[in-house]
Amino acid sequence: MLRIIGVLLLIPILDVLLLVVLMGVIGWEVVVLAVVLSALVGLLLARAEGRNTLRKIQQKLAQGKPPTDELLDAALLLVAGGFLLTPGLVTDAVGLLLVVPLTRYPIRLAVKRWVVVPYVDAKAGGFATGNVYISGFPGGEGGQQGSGQGQAPGPGPGPGPGDTGENVHDLDEDAYDIDPGDDRQR
Repeated sequence: MLRIIGVLLLIPILDVLLLVVLMGVIGWEVVVLAVVLSALVGLLLARAEGRNTLRKIQQKLAQGKPPTDELLDAALLLVAGGFLLTPGLVTDAVGLLLVVPLTRYPIRLAVKRWVVVPYVDAKAGGFATGNVYISGFPGGEGGQQGSGQGQAPGPGPGPGPGDTGENVHDLDEDAYDIDPGDDRQR
């Protein structure tokens, strides 16, 4: 997390340094024009991509499918809009990288892999990726971390390993002492 904050703080510093260097080389009028034009073109692209992404989200929802990639694209476009509104050439370049679909795709994959999946997995206790414990206690002896495959502990469809079947008790509805005329729920 500190690395992300460090990178986000580094971007404005690079932006200011680049603007100062370019103003000394080509003049402040050209630099201001380049900043305004890059922001304007980027925002027009972000608007068009936003409409395209919204249409894809609506199509996925109409088909009954979850629009996961499209929602990530929408979030990246929102971040791109923020970068494009911030004056500076470096922020505009980062914003343009997030707007263009060709460069947004690998960024979306990286965000999904390193941000979304670990977050969801931590909130779901490992069930999102199938990285759950299948026996014993986590971190204790005999605890195995599974890959979502294999038999979970507890009663299952058949006898487990080492089960001889001697302690199996079949309880049908006659084994319960329930009065059929009793309307109370238990």
